[in-house]
Amino acid sequence: MKRILLVGKPNCGKSLLFNQLTGLKQKVANFPGVTVELKSGQFNDFEVVDFPGTYSLNTLSKDEQIAVEKLNEAINQDDTEVIVNVLDATRLERSLVFALQVQHLAQQHNKKVVFALNLIDELQRFNHQIDVAQLAKDLNAPVFALSAKTLTGVTEFQKGLVEIAKAPFQQNPHSDPSKNVQSAKALAKKYAIASDIVLKKQNAIDNFLLNSVFGAVAFFTIMFLLFQSIFTWAAPLMDGVEMLIGDTAALVTGLLPSGMMQDFTADALFGGVGSFLVFVPQIMVLTFIIGLLEDSGYLARAALICHKPLSFFGLSGRSFIPYLSAHACAIPAIMAARTIESPRKRLITMMTIPLMSCSARLPVYALLVAVFIPVDHTVLGIFNLQGIAFFALYLFGIVMALIVSALLSKSKMTEQSQSEMPFILELPTYRMPHWKPLMHRVLNSGIYFIKRAAPVIFIVSVVIWVLGYFPQNADLEHSLLGQFGQFIAPVFEPLGVDWRYGVAIMMSFLAREVFVGALGTLYGMEGADENIAGLASQIMADGLPLGTGIGLMLFYVVALQCVATVATIKAEMGNAKLAWALFVVYGLVAYCLASLANHLI
Repeated sequence: MKRILLVGKPNCGKSLLFNQLTGLKQKVANFPGVTVELKSGQFNDFEVVDFPGTYSLNTLSKDEQIAVEKLNEAINQDDTEVIVNVLDATRLERSLVFALQVQHLAQQHNKKVVFALNLIDELQRFNHQIDVAQLAKDLNAPVFALSAKTLTGVTEFQKGLVEIAKAPFQQNPHSDPSKNVQSAKALAKKYAIASDIVLKKQNAIDNFLLNSVFGAVAFFTIMFLLFQSIFTWAAPLMDGVEMLIGDTAALVTGLLPSGMMQDFTADALFGGVGSFLVFVPQIMVLTFIIGLLEDSGYLARAALICHKPLSFFGLSGRSFIPYLSAHACAIPAIMAARTIESPRKRLITMMTIPLMSCSARLPVYALLVAVFIPVDHTVLGIFNLQGIAFFALYLFGIVMALIVSALLSKSKMTEQSQSEMPFILELPTYRMPHWKPLMHRVLNSGIYFIKRAAPVIFIVSVVIWVLGYFPQNADLEHSLLGQFGQFIAPVFEPLGVDWRYGVAIMMSFLAREVFVGALGTLYGMEGADENIAGLASQIMADGLPLGTGIGLMLFYVVALQCVATVATIKAEMGNAKLAWALFVVYGLVAYCLASLANHLI
């Protein structure tokens, strides 16, 4: 299958155009560094490959280096038919510098080049027109004006792209690479809208959001409301899911005859797998809020605000974006660290990302917070106390990451053997989110979490149920599982938990969210069938001490209990020993913190 390559600078709408061409729902956002790996999909009879956003063939960051290396490989291959240069119509000069470099590279390898002048809807708001036909003559290549967001001109672009891809190659005069910057400036002067017109509204907003005082207040307010929303917005959905699971469990188990199958369905399926499904709405709400920040363009401003304080801890302002992304999932966040120009700061960021509280921790936090803080308690009659507790847990993870970053920045392992790269970050134009991909991303976050976690939790629940059910006439404590739990109980005794929690913690080394499913199975097998989905109320009735509960929360904030994250760190760093060293060190620190909390509170 012939290929079409999609390239362009960050924030030019390239990924959204890729979605429109292929029908795939790739992540679309409004800050540099979203696409940090190659994405592909089918359009017509062609494979479309979306490359990471790049400012120049002369690379600075890791993701640009990967993009340029892969671009050179792709252009050298015979099955590459067309290179589509996506231009930002509102910032034409910056787009053209890279586009002209790519055009010259394509000419050297006899490849066709097409220019997609995106964000044309932004120009229309300012009543600015670009002579597309004349621009095509000046570039000596086809140019299509379009808006991937409003779909203006997309149909014409799709039709024209197919015709060009299927047409025979025609050699054009080669451009002069030494004049790329000069040519970009000349073309921008001739066609581009004046930057002060586009930036007038943006600068007015930035004067507030980037102000040293008001900007900081706005930043902390936004972050605080983000975590408040996880509980307040998701609470009705969580209640609905819990009620649905409880009613379904009662209905299904009532249809089954008494015996092993009924016990398995109630304890392993609804008690184990059902327990963690209650927390899926919180993951979706978190994804929605982060998506709003990304798509609006605020995330890049937050990175700029954080640059100076993060520099104190040996990090970069660009570290903020992977850090925030890690609150959804550590794996793409570690890959997003490629956008950090400094190799040293990139390494420190990757090593501390696991301390950010990802969505897998949400079920654990939500369960333990629900046990110790009543849902109707508020501060000042406005702020939900459970939301404040959530914010404190996330903040603790961030503080731990900063402390570890400061220590790493002064260690010999990350000493500045290479020259530091400058902090460069483009501030994108403020835009309304594109709601369709955003809502699809939110829905996918829930589906992805279920697909990723449910099989593991199901297997763990089955193993726990089988070991706990046999010998059949024995109670849970004297079952095979109980014997194993009693064997490992001394290890977890300093944490103040009994053997059931020890088993759940051991099982959760596969994935953190397994802790909830494992406890759900164990509590279900102890006879709490009348409240199968209400695991929090079962733990409350069991009398878990406050110090022990806080210790468990701190343990899960710090411990690196995710095999997939360890594998990703190993792949990105190219160092298996370092990846497993992080696993061990974070585990020991988490254990010590949990023990201290249990003894001191």
